[in-house]
Order: sequence, then structure tokens, then C-alpha cells
Amino acid sequence: MLNAFKLGNFEDEGVGTGVTVILSRLGATAGVSVRGRAPATRETDLLKSECSVDKINAVVLSGGSAFGLEAASGVVQYFHKKGLGFNAGAYRVPIVCGASLYDLEYKTFGYPNMDMGLLACEYAHGISEMNGSIGAGAGATVGKLFGMKCASKSGLAVRCIKIGALEMAAVVAVNAFGNVYDPKTNAFLKGAMKNGSPVDIEKLLINGVEANVDPFSGNTTIGCIVTNAKLSKSECNKLADSTHDAYSRCIRPVHTDVDGDAIFVMASGEADCNFLGLQTLAVDLMTQAIIAAVNE
Repeated sequence: MLNAFKLGNFEDEGVGTGVTVILSRLGATAGVSVRGRAPATRETDLLKSECSVDKINAVVLSGGSAFGLEAASGVVQYFHKKGLGFNAGAYRVPIVCGASLYDLEYKTFGYPNMDMGLLACEYAHGISEMNGSIGAGAGATVGKLFGMKCASKSGLAVRCIKIGALEMAAVVAVNAFGNVYDPKTNAFLKGAMKNGSPVDIEKLLINGVEANVDPFSGNTTIGCIVTNAKLSKSECNKLADSTHDAYSRCIRPVHTDVDGDAIFVMASGEADCNFLGLQTLAVDLMTQAIIAAVNE
């Protein structure tokens, strides 16, 4: 499954944080879409369609907020030791993009560092389905209108599909300000709880629109679509953008001022596809991954 890629996780259970890496040894065409207004990201500008670098070596999803971006430096060192990366002249420069979620208040202060990023690379293996409090989802929580005291534990999930020659995986760490719902039944899955009952965050925000609400600011859902499809850089960016529909289906509210919601795309360029069908598939698969992540 997706033989051009590997995926690795490493977490510090004592601190309650971790890192997930998606590696492409020979490089993958890539894109990104950031919808939340409070992102912690690395090397996203170079993914713009007009920029010259068209392939990347890795996407790093991590906890630790802006501190956790350090984990990507360990991934850079991993590729550097192997002599892989963008040919910049005398040296090859590994192109490593990433995003971090805020989990600093889940247990104790700590974040994924260079060593954790490197270890996640060394432990990487073929992409397969998984879910739990692993990797970037180690400290993930959802439903944080009232802060951590009323939030529910979430996690990271990977969901995979193969249709003929086409292969795809959706990787996501769900750490949302909003609650998570089943889009088919509208049933509450995970989120803010008070006295054992779910709290409707959207309703409280609407009813309090004239009030001075100070929402908990430590959130963000981050993910990646990985595929063997033949895609241009522009198509990768469009696919990342449209896959945010999955976030909107499941998370309410989403893409808020206190979320840094981001989705990356990595494509190895091996299989032909119908792009419209690919967009639809990515949204569906990411939806499945979000539901699996909150059932950690």
C-alpha cells in the first residue's frame, strides 16, 4: 500500500505529546491548505503553485504548538544523512513541511524535539490503518469552549483505500476547539462535557454573540492526504483545499480564530485518476479518519 511512502510515530506518554512523519524518499508532489486562523506551520509558502520547488521529502505533524515544529529538524537530519533532498548545488536540501497542534496543557509542558522527529523516521514503516493516542495525536483533545476541564480525549487515525490501481490514505490528528459529530446521523461523538452531558458549543456561541467570550485558544486539527495519483502541484493544492470539507462535515464549529486547521497532500505520481472523483474520495476518507481519531 502506497509503497513510495512510509509513516512513523513517536510519542512521550509522560508528557502527553508526539510526532507523526510521512516520508517520501524520492520526493512527492505536494500541496497544502490552511483554513484555521491560528496555524503553527513550517515551509508552507514553498507549496504555493507558483513557487519553484515542486516536490517534498516529508510532512511532519506534531504536538507542542510552535515549539513542536522543532521535530521537523530531526526529519531534515534523517534525509541529510541519506544524501536526499532538493538539489541546491553543492548540497542537497531536504524539503520538510509540517504543522503542529496545541497540546501543551494536556499533561505537562513538553514538545516533540529533533530527537523525537528523527526517531519517528527510524521507526517508520509502510502505511496501514491505525488509530489511538499515538504520534501527533498523543495529547489531542476536542470540545474546548471551557478549556481542558470539560474537553474529551481524541487522537490520531489513518484510514486507507485501494480502488484498482489508485491508492490513498488519510492521516489526521484531531485537536479541535469544536465538538465532533457523525455526519450521517448527526450524533455527538466527542467534545465538551458538563455533568456527564454534551455541551452544544455552536448554540452557546450563537446565544452569546453579544457577550465578551474568551474561548480556549489551544486547538488545531492537522492532517495529510497521501496518494499514488498523478497530480500537478496545483492539483495537490486544490485537493488539500477541498478535503477541508471533511473537517466541516464532522467538526462544529471548525476553522475558527482559535484553530490552525491544515491539510497537506503528497502524491507519488504513479496512477491515473479522475480528479473530481479523487476529490470526492479524499473527503470521504478523511471523514472516516476523523471519526476513527476521536474513537481512540
